[in-house]
Amino acid sequence: MTIVNPTEMLNKAVSEHYALGAFNINNLEWTQAILRAAQAKQAPIMLAASVGAIKYMGGTKVVANLVKNLDEAMGITVPVALHLDHGDFETAMAAIHDGFTSIMYDGSMLDFAENLEKTQKLVPAAHWNDITLEAEIGSIGGEEDGIIGMGEIADVDQTKEMAALGVDLLAAGIGNVHGRYPENWQGLSLDHLKELGNATGHKLPFVLHGGSGVPDDQIKEAIRLGVAKVNVNSEAQWAFHEALRKFILSDEDLKGKNYDPRKLLKPGVDAIQAAIEERIDVFGSANKA
Repeated sequence: MTIVNPTEMLNKAVSEHYALGAFNINNLEWTQAILRAAQAKQAPIMLAASVGAIKYMGGTKVVANLVKNLDEAMGITVPVALHLDHGDFETAMAAIHDGFTSIMYDGSMLDFAENLEKTQKLVPAAHWNDITLEAEIGSIGGEEDGIIGMGEIADVDQTKEMAALGVDLLAAGIGNVHGRYPENWQGLSLDHLKELGNATGHKLPFVLHGGSGVPDDQIKEAIRLGVAKVNVNSEAQWAFHEALRKFILSDEDLKGKNYDPRKLLKPGVDAIQAAIEERIDVFGSANKA
């Protein structure tokens, strides 16, 4: 089994100037597709599960067991981290208990003092269990499982305070957005990312949330400036939806036994794998396992 704490993977990504893809899982097929993509590309990855996806799949223990069992059954040889994405405090503690290897605590909807306080409580809980801890400063735009952010720019002083707690990763808002980017989006504030890196002494890797739809050149520049983890969810969903819609609208689902869910979902699942492989190439993590 290759489920690991991602600290070593992240340090290697920083030193070699590429980023790990953190790809959201939603069910069995989604997880299989991402694992196949990582294995095909020989890329270290992070499988991310949001609070909503965890509830949908049956809880943190179910998700952890699913990922670990698939990793073993599929003969995966690349390192894989199991990551809680945008977790609240209660889900973070459950994920720590049930075998996740990486936790993102999202206290961005709280006032900063409370976000800082709760993050601080999670630092020893995570590290005692050999788990990385990601914290968020400044809200990420768009919506992620009911958490709505307006795409704030992370405050420099707050970023320094959060980094000083001993967290392992920082998700700092730099104008990024979950879901589709609006037509009037001005792009990532890369100058601000550089300022945040300077303020924290380049001691911690940064995370780019809302990686779906960001122009490749901006992603590559963000990686150069210290981003070591790029989150992708929507792009896989778009690929799945487009392929499945095409399959049904062309009446392929009416042929033979294509109503069988294993056959019906296959075009969408294959499209997820292709989309993930393409993102791995952009992030520079292929053949880095």
